[in-house]
Amino acid sequence: MKIIADTGKCVGAGQCVLTEPALFDQSEDDGTVIVLDDQPRGELIEKAREAVHVCPSQALSLDE
Repeated sequence: MKIIADTGKCVGAGQCVLTEPALFDQSEDDGTVIVLDDQPRGELIEKAREAVHVCPSQALSLDE
């Protein structure tokens, strides 16, 4: 599994960071998503799926 982030779609809502700060952060410049670990393992896989689901701008997707 790989997390894919489209920073062009990202509105900087931060829901991904709130869902799992081990996987996501936000840019200091514009608040857009930064993927810290694009290939989660173990329990982080479910957190990645949850972050994709809660993203209001649908900027996150998973390549499974």
